[in-house]
Amino acid sequence: MAELHVEVVSVEEKIWSGEATILIARTVEGELAIMPGHTPLLGELVDPGEVLVRSADGEHRWTVHGGFLSVSDTGVSVLAENVSTPEGSRAGQY
Repeated sequence: MAELHVEVVSVEEKIWSGEATILIARTVEGELAIMPGHTPLLGELVDPGEVLVRSADGEHRWTVHGGFLSVSDTGVSVLAENVSTPEGSRAGQY
């Protein structure tokens, strides 16, 4: 199965980086599912919003506060002002 490179970063640190089969996020224009081969785009993330990444080692979920989602030929970058886990704790580096 094809994969895409994903990086989730906050202003303070890299949260997660790796290969994934899909990334799902909510932008101000609606929910997006990004899979390998997706058309390049730039979207503003909702505040607060959830980002879900499915990778070989399972699902990863974060709550993001502000920021952008960028899809390019090389992968997907989630650039958030603040990132926390769904339980409300600050996300650490993976």
